[in-house]
Amino acid sequence: MTDLRWPETPPRSGPVRLRAFRSGDVAMVEELATDPYVPLIGSLPAHAGPVAAQDWITRQQGRLAEGAGFSFCVAGEQDEPLGSAGLWLRDLAAGRSSAGYAVRPSARGRGVAGHALVALTAFAWTVPGLHRVELFIEPANAASRRTAERAGYRFEGVLRQHQEIGGRRRDMCSYAALRTDGRPGPAGIV
Repeated sequence: MTDLRWPETPPRSGPVRLRAFRSGDVAMVEELATDPYVPLIGSLPAHAGPVAAQDWITRQQGRLAEGAGFSFCVAGEQDEPLGSAGLWLRDLAAGRSSAGYAVRPSARGRGVAGHALVALTAFAWTVPGLHRVELFIEPANAASRRTAERAGYRFEGVLRQHQEIGGRRRDMCSYAALRTDGRPGPAGIV
């Protein structure tokens, strides 16, 4: 993991690019923390204020150094922060990683998540030894499932009671992209 470096050129897809988090992203993180689901699946506290949002940003800035993987800010054409995307490398020795994404509520419905996932997946194939990127999405999350499929991920099945979220075990749909699938593309992403 020590060989991994932040990309010199920010990964891009359409109007979206992935960059490092900055202190100026606090307002976006505060908005992301108002989503009822996002705080359940990560380390962002619900209804985070400026201090908690900055603490979360600081943690994201250290993810690569601590060996967890890459935590990107999803930014728009004017560099405005729109959300987050992560490539988590806990299983890199086995050739696997997992990915995740979240878009601030005011930026949803514009294809931001799809473009972020395409950019993240293309970047993933620059990581030596990485062969598979996995996504785990709750069955009822139709929007996220469509995002995964439009970004070239394939549905592999439902993992029963796979993950604890909000204090209870939940089923998760398993999606994956393989290096051998070819380059991801924004098929149907608007």
